[in-house]
Amino acid sequence: MTTELTGRTAIITGASRGIGLAIGQRLAQAGANVVLTSRDQQSADAAAAQIDGDALGVAAHVAEDDAAQRCVDLTLERFGSIDILVNNAGTNPAFGPLIDQDHGRFAKIFDVNLWGPLLWTSCAVKSWMGEHGGAVVNTASIGGMSSAPLMGMYNATKAALIHLTKQLVLELSPGVRVNAICPGVVRTKLAEVLWQEHEQALSTTMPLGRIGEPVDVADAVAFLVSDAASWITGQTLVVDGGQILGDATGFRAGHGG
Repeated sequence: MTTELTGRTAIITGASRGIGLAIGQRLAQAGANVVLTSRDQQSADAAAAQIDGDALGVAAHVAEDDAAQRCVDLTLERFGSIDILVNNAGTNPAFGPLIDQDHGRFAKIFDVNLWGPLLWTSCAVKSWMGEHGGAVVNTASIGGMSSAPLMGMYNATKAALIHLTKQLVLELSPGVRVNAICPGVVRTKLAEVLWQEHEQALSTTMPLGRIGEPVDVADAVAFLVSDAASWITGQTLVVDGGQILGDATGFRAGHGG
């Protein structure tokens, strides 16, 4: 089995830059038609222009019902199928201690990070995948598997997304596979606060010696949506260079690493 995707169509939310754009580029390289969403049409069009293949940019706020259905309808009109859905859009307006958050930030982060994936999966399944099958990948985070200072609200949404992924597997089986990816620190604008001022120091602590690049995550997604992963569903694939295991520096001493 390979990650060949010729003839298939993928929707990637939050795809104007970073991980989402890299996923679009990687799936297009594998032969898929790709639909990239962003909050405004100009950004969506700019992302589509960076795809080497058949691509469509669609303006859609990930948490709005009408926008999701419109994108699904446009995708079917243009390409005739929705074989792959990557729920990548995410936000973090709630950086800081949990007790300092307000309901506005709580509602926004859960709307985008949790309701969005459920909404888009629902639209894709009801419009196409429920009858024809498909593969869904939700972008979670290693934060959803642990705790970290100032990231409590964001991590709560990602923990909930991991659970939602498993629930959807059972509800949508056997025709639709649903998996989650959990990136560690990746070189994106959303994650700048986690690496920008101390990238070298952070990289030194990581087992693989560097922070992630968007393509690292994109390669994992390409595998999960392909036939090479046809018997994989309900899994949470950690893509973090070993970061979740902790500081590696002390362990390297014995072999001069």
